[in-house]
Amino acid sequence: MRRFDRSTSLFMILLFLSFLLATVDVRSSESGAGDSLRSLAQAAFTPLQKATDTVTRPIVGFIDGVANLAALRDENERLRADLRDAERRIQDAAALEARVRELEAMLNIDVPGDFATVTASIFAQGATGFDHVRIIDKGSADGIVVGQAVIDENGLVGRIDLVNAQSARVILITDPSVSVGVKVVTTNESGWTSGQGFGPLTLTMYRATRPVVEGDGLVTQGGRFPPNIRVGTVRNTATLKAGFQLVTEVDATADFGRLGLVKVIVGFSPLDVIEEPAGPQAPPITVPTQEPVGVEQ
Repeated sequence: MRRFDRSTSLFMILLFLSFLLATVDVRSSESGAGDSLRSLAQAAFTPLQKATDTVTRPIVGFIDGVANLAALRDENERLRADLRDAERRIQDAAALEARVRELEAMLNIDVPGDFATVTASIFAQGATGFDHVRIIDKGSADGIVVGQAVIDENGLVGRIDLVNAQSARVILITDPSVSVGVKVVTTNESGWTSGQGFGPLTLTMYRATRPVVEGDGLVTQGGRFPPNIRVGTVRNTATLKAGFQLVTEVDATADFGRLGLVKVIVGFSPLDVIEEPAGPQAPPITVPTQEPVGVEQ
């Protein structure tokens, strides 16, 4: 209570002195005494003002910085959101450009024999890495049947081995169970390729009269597949062994790791597909996970 009384008394004294100085300053302004008093007061209070400014300037700056920090955070968050949106748009544009390139490549495919085709998109693959199959989004409703050849812009991909109404399964030429009759473009001599699961295909030729040379192109000979579809290129030069057999490796022209859009040749009937008389429908075949359930025809 005493401290409060002292503070009140000090405040009243300072207030009285302020009024007194103001009165003296007004009355003495004409005589010049006021200027002297102001100069004296300024000289007395200038160090105090400087000290006060030195102390308060960092505090004021800190308060301003805190106020600006919130605004900067909001601005940074807005910029981050704009950046994320721009990155998403760039990714969407890149995906769209890739899709357009795939469609253009499909349009430019030259199908030997001008057979009718159906364009399909691959949307799944086998349940394990050992299943050399792909699933396409076209089926019997689109004219797809078992045995039809599947190609992309690079060459032969595989053949249809399971079909249902809306989808079908493609077994790749890399599968060990698939063999493809081929001929060497430069010599017209024939043989066949077989899959090894991974890596290059194996080319086997009997009764060949000439060696095959690295870089020789191979195309389908006909039979199971339409003729003159690119299959691969010879990896290593090879000659006949024991006078009658030639074996070497072949790099497939199709890139099986980047398959997206493919074409199914629906206007060609493979020679090994035999039409069976009408009868009870075969039981459905269960396809591994991510693969459709189809009926073998």
